[in-house]
Amino acid sequence: MSKTVMLIHGAWLNSASWAGFKARYEAKGFTVLAPDWPLDDRPPAELRAAPHPGLAGSGQRAIVDHYERMIRALAEEPILIGHSLGGVLVQHLLGRGLGVAGVAIDPAPTPGVPLYPHAIVSALPVFLDPLSFRRLKTMSRRYFRRRFAQSVPPEQSGAVYDRYIVPTAGKVYWDGIVNPLRIRWDNPDRAPLLLIGGGRDLIADAAMTRAIYRKQSRAPSRTDLRIFPDRSHWTCLEPGWEQVADLALDWAVDHARVPKAVRADRPIAA
Repeated sequence: MSKTVMLIHGAWLNSASWAGFKARYEAKGFTVLAPDWPLDDRPPAELRAAPHPGLAGSGQRAIVDHYERMIRALAEEPILIGHSLGGVLVQHLLGRGLGVAGVAIDPAPTPGVPLYPHAIVSALPVFLDPLSFRRLKTMSRRYFRRRFAQSVPPEQSGAVYDRYIVPTAGKVYWDGIVNPLRIRWDNPDRAPLLLIGGGRDLIADAAMTRAIYRKQSRAPSRTDLRIFPDRSHWTCLEPGWEQVADLALDWAVDHARVPKAVRADRPIAA
């Protein structure tokens, strides 16, 4: 059994958002890695104040390749757990034959699956800016309070925003619709996958998570779905996050395939 876990964050957050999961899993004896996306590896306040000028050029292909290189450098194949766009990245990495098991929590829009209403609304601040494909975007505090983390008490919203939110390249959104990375739904080399959704998610509709599950169920390996009816997109940080964390790890441990040697000489997919 693999004792290594890799946590993959989504848009608007970086590895700081995984602090609770990381500590909880390490207490269970796992080696836990929570790598940042390229150029995202500073505290959120620093990233907001002075983002790296190259960050605006970050796209999904480069980010997936970034994680693949790290996985291939590990001594053992990891369990992959991602949130939001990180959940889409997990699916792409599994599609490349990586990981012993994957968990996609509140997965963002995934190529090949129709957009659902909340996902469409959530993308409007990026897509209404016609030049956002080459710009850094900053989430407004109003949007954070009303949609991204509506479960956070209003009096705490400002402090929580300051602690976690980072700028994100508009390109990662456009990459989902302009020449997107494709997923082979019936991939025989894909490790087991659990999809977790939230009934109160105003970013990634639970119905969209169900649709992704139906597509991913075409693969011969195990595919499961769990919807928490009362949880929002902020599920990995809001009260009760421990239940989500434990489900993700316990399921992955129970259903992981036998690890194979990480093939460092295998070329990264185009």
